[in-house]
Order: sequence, then structure tokens, then C-alpha cells
Amino acid sequence: MNETQERGQWSDKLGFLMAVIGSAVGLGNIWRYPYLLYKDGGGAFLVPYFVAIITAGIPLVLLEYGFGHKFRGSAPLSYTRANRKFEWIGWVPAFASMVILSYYCVILSWAFNYLIKSFSFGWTQDPNAYFFDEFLGLSSSPFDFSGFSLPIMVGIVLIWGINWYYTYRGVSSGIEKVNKFMMPALVTIMVIIVIRGVTLEGATLGLNALFTPDFSRLGDIRVWLDAYGQVFFSLSLAMGALITYASYLPRKTDLNNSAFITAFANCGFEFLAAIGVFGILGYMATQQNVPIDDVVTQSVGLAFVAFPQVLLLMGPFWGKLMGVLFFTSLIFAGITSSLSLIETFTSSFIDKTGIERKKVATVAGLIGLASSLAYASGAGLYLLDIIDHYVNAYVIVTLGMVEAILIGWVVGASKMRAHANEISYIRLGAWWEIMIKFVTPIVLFVMLALSIVQEIRTGYEGYPTSALLLYGVLMIVIAVVFGIVMQARGWNNPAMVKYDGYEHDYYELEQKR
Repeated sequence: MNETQERGQWSDKLGFLMAVIGSAVGLGNIWRYPYLLYKDGGGAFLVPYFVAIITAGIPLVLLEYGFGHKFRGSAPLSYTRANRKFEWIGWVPAFASMVILSYYCVILSWAFNYLIKSFSFGWTQDPNAYFFDEFLGLSSSPFDFSGFSLPIMVGIVLIWGINWYYTYRGVSSGIEKVNKFMMPALVTIMVIIVIRGVTLEGATLGLNALFTPDFSRLGDIRVWLDAYGQVFFSLSLAMGALITYASYLPRKTDLNNSAFITAFANCGFEFLAAIGVFGILGYMATQQNVPIDDVVTQSVGLAFVAFPQVLLLMGPFWGKLMGVLFFTSLIFAGITSSLSLIETFTSSFIDKTGIERKKVATVAGLIGLASSLAYASGAGLYLLDIIDHYVNAYVIVTLGMVEAILIGWVVGASKMRAHANEISYIRLGAWWEIMIKFVTPIVLFVMLALSIVQEIRTGYEGYPTSALLLYGVLMIVIAVVFGIVMQARGWNNPAMVKYDGYEHDYYELEQKR
């Protein structure tokens, strides 16, 4: 069999689980979930959160596992084998994965730089001013790209080099091996952070604020949408990654059990992260003698402003040690997620063109590296914020809704359930079809509609409309056009798309010839 026709395969189930959990566990688990848990009712938020896991998270993970495993291909190939008209839909997440990765690598570059700075508290006594003014060199406009940062550019090259190397090595020799190391290491680091966080003076202040339930918040629809949004994004749904990873599974594998393990492992990690983060924020509020509300933040502000402030308060030994651990955890969580993104893109082109992995991975790495450099400019943070918003609020949500409708109604939810049940110990009931065909599409439609209405009314974060159109809307248009153009191109070997399931695996048939 020609080398270009080979697909990788996980060496064992543990390797697959480490990879998919690594894809799910990312930066959002560490810096977004704790904030949502606090903002949306504390302990009461766990009610909509677990409802979202049961009604949308696990069903969609099961759907993507079954789809990738049955049709044995990347997202474009799997959609093509399901229905020739749907190929372009599979190319949109392939494109979106590279867009996400272009700025994800920049955030990891920041984390790498701050890991080095942790040894000397290099963010000065004013971490806020240092991060935005000196480190980022933030310009006054999203159109002012002056002031490229050399340290950020060096970090970008390093992170892209890591992604390229492990993708170049392949599924079992590259992606699987690094996940088997980084995921246990990440959990160990987070446990250390949590133990230290909950033993700090004032930690109970943060933990009480985090977990004290406010059940009145359950009447707010946005709390429920936040829960569904967090589950949806943190599980890497609709990005093509789970479809791609599942396509590397052997014929006999317990899909249903793997889906439950993935969902609850991701849930457990972000719950663990929330305890550590709020224990430390409680300490910060106590030391500064301010209300906990004054120190609670999320995203970039939490990682690169609030945490450096806390580390300064901890003193030389614990501050530097916790800084090294925290930024290492961001890097490990980010690398395992970013590998799934580049693999989604790489696998799609390997299937489509028949070009060998090493060449595709190299070209993808160079394209990604070039696209990331714009974020090292003075307008980088603005660019990152706008594109991230449009990808998450519109592209991924729409893809998830379309995925549930097409696979649930056109391909057939009953067929997917039968395939998963045939090879799994845990059998799915009719409830799963109801979730996929009705509940999930409706919830995602409501999320999408509310986002559009709010955007029309208030815009986004005060950015000029021209910037939103150029960086956000245009990116969505390009993603759709990219999908249509790729569908118009023929497959390197048309015989690949003639086989519509694992029982008609093209690669296995080629081996027998």
C-alpha cells in the first residue's frame, strides 16, 4: 500500500483517551470555568452545568466519536462518505481549527515568556501596566499594527515548532506520546496548585464565594446558556478534532464508555482548577484587604495580570514556584489542545490530496506560523479578541447545530446509535436520539440568536464596526468560501469516497489488494 494512503492508529485505548482529554482540557478550563462558576450562582451553577453535560455534552461527544469511527476519516472525508453534498461543511472546521490555532499559539507564547519571567518576577510591581503597555506594547487601535514584540515572536516560533514536530511524527509516535506525558503531568501540577491554594490564608474567602449557591440565578436564561456554552467549547465539539481522533481508533473499541470518560474527566479537571484559582484569589483579596469581587477576573486578565499580582504577594520562594507551576500548566493544557487543532487540518489535507503527512504537517506549520505573527504586533490583542469572539459565538455554534441536524436527521441518528451500541458495553437508549435531533439544535439555535441580537444592539466590546466586519465577519465568509472551493476540487483517489462506513474501510481494502 502506498505510504500516502496510510492512516495512523492509536496504539491503545489509553493513548486515545489521553489525546481526546488533552484536546478537551485547555486554557478555558483554567481561566474561564472558575469565573463562570462564581458569576452564575456559585454552587447553583452546577445544576445547569451537569444538565448541559447530560443533554448536550455527552450526546455530541458520542455523535462525533461514532461519526469519525464509522466513516473512518477526517471531518471532510467523513461528511463526504455520509453524503457527497456535505463535504464543504467538513472543511469549515478544518479552516476554523487553523484560525483558532493561529492565536492559541500566541497565548502559549505569552505563557512561555511568563514562565521564564517567573524566576525573577519579571513583570515588575505593576503587572497590569507591564502586561499591556510593555510586554504586549498594545496600540491604541485595532488597525495599528506597529511595535512587533521580539519575545512574543520567539515564543510563537517555539510553540509552532512543538506542534509541527509532534504532528510530523504522526498519531502514535507523536500526538499520543506527548499526551501520555503531558496529561498526567498537567493533573499533577494542578493538584499541587490546588493543595497550596487551599492552604493559603484567606483561601476560605474565595472558596465560600465560589461555592455558596445562589439559586435565584437559575431563573436567568443566560446562566443556562453559559453552562451549555462552557460544556460545548471545553469539550472541543464541532471543531472536527473528535471526529478526526475517533477515525484513528481500531475496529473494536468501546465508543460509549470513552465518551463518558472524556466528558467527566474534563468536568473534573475544570472543577479542580476552580478550587485552586479561587483559593489563591481569596488569599489575594485577604492580603489586599478588598472584597473578593475586586480581584475576580477571567481569561487574559486572570492569567497575566491577577496571578502575577498574587505571586508577588507570596514572596520569593512560593511566588516563583507557583509561577513556574501555573504557567507550565497553561503551556501543557494549551499544547495538548493545539495538537488536536493542527491534526484536524493536517488529516483533512492528507485525505484529500494523498500527500504524505510529513509534507502536509510542514506546510501547515509554516502557514500557521506566518498567520500568528500578526498577533505579535501592537494590535495583536484586539485582533485575537475579535476573531476568538466570532469563531466561538458564531462559527463553532453554527457548526454544532448543523452537525446535529445533518447527522441526526439526514445521516440518521438511529444508524449512528446502532453503530456505537454494536461495539460498546454501555448501550445508548432512545434518549440520545432525542438529545441530538431536538434538544441540542434548539439550545444552540437560541445561543446563536441571542448572540446575533446582542451584537446588533450593542456591538462587541466597543470595537468599531469596521474592525468587526474586517476581522470577524470576513473571516466567517472566507471559511465558507474555503469549504466550497475545497469541495469543488476532486479527491486524489476518488475510490476513497465510495466506501461509506467502517465495514467498507478504504485503507483496509487497499491493504488486502
